[in-house]
Amino acid sequence: MGTEVDFGGIAFSTSLTVISSMVWGKSVDEEEESSNNLWAGFREVMSGVMDIVGEANVSDFFPVLTRFDLQGVQRKMKLQFEKFDAILQRIIDERMSIKPKESTEQHGRKDFVQILLELKQQNTESSFSLTQIKAFLVDFFIAGTDTTTVMAEWTMTEVLKHPDVLKKIQEELEQVVGEHNTVEESHLPKLRYLDAVIKETFRLHPALPLLVVRSPSKSCTVDGYTVPKGSSVYLNVWAIHRDPQYWENPLEFDPNRFLNLDGTTKFNYNGLNTNFLAFGSGRRRCPGLPLGEKMLMYLLASLLHSFNWTLPDEKEHELPDKFGVVLKKGNPLIAIPSQRFAHKNLYME
Repeated sequence: MGTEVDFGGIAFSTSLTVISSMVWGKSVDEEEESSNNLWAGFREVMSGVMDIVGEANVSDFFPVLTRFDLQGVQRKMKLQFEKFDAILQRIIDERMSIKPKESTEQHGRKDFVQILLELKQQNTESSFSLTQIKAFLVDFFIAGTDTTTVMAEWTMTEVLKHPDVLKKIQEELEQVVGEHNTVEESHLPKLRYLDAVIKETFRLHPALPLLVVRSPSKSCTVDGYTVPKGSSVYLNVWAIHRDPQYWENPLEFDPNRFLNLDGTTKFNYNGLNTNFLAFGSGRRRCPGLPLGEKMLMYLLASLLHSFNWTLPDEKEHELPDKFGVVLKKGNPLIAIPSQRFAHKNLYME
């Protein structure tokens, strides 16, 4: 405390710990030093994958050029996935070396990897191959950590840029959580202003500015336009969220736009209001919505409740972004945390 920290790094480590505990029953901190070395480049690998996916690839528009790999996209992606595969293989090898009964006794329940491996060993039509298991794990880790990290960093950046917002959040936390307590999951539904702050951040800085590319299974007509079968369809959520036709003063950061006069929430994340599509809409919206929403709320609530945050030298933080599949900050958020309460039991030594 009292020293500069990379907030994105903190958010990533926290998200990774949650996901790894769910997936294979251990957090990264519980791993041996040799395994920590394996995880050291994990964030770099995931960031590299997302950067490559977000690159404009001429082969996406002219499939006949795919085999030439003119921009080296396939080569770069293969390299990243080789690194990713080494990490996943280590996880699977360790789990396969443990008997199912021992794993259950050790962790109190079966973890996700153990369940998948048991299905694989059944050798039935519904069982999974090792490649499919790795694909599941890639989805869990990338979708569960990268977007949460990015949104936590964007939210904290906006909060530090607007001291009045920070003050309101901490006042709400004191009222709901109390000075002598740490944030618990039961507190989250009562943190309405913090919820509005996060939603306003999603509006200005959507995690996936173009959502996930779609492709119609048959030709259709939308608002007078013909969309041919097999087309790549992108939904520009970034533009929708900043459209003055739907949002008053769209470039202004104003969490109150997501609150009713009585303080209740005006919008949710289900996508039924097509002006706000943070997680998409319909049956194809993000399946990780319930987990992602809670992880982000819990992470920010805990850090904002227990610590005061300032920028180095009281400088105003810039807000450039790095466009890709995930809309990242152009520069990492460096901030200084300091102990907010005198109660030592709220802090780890």
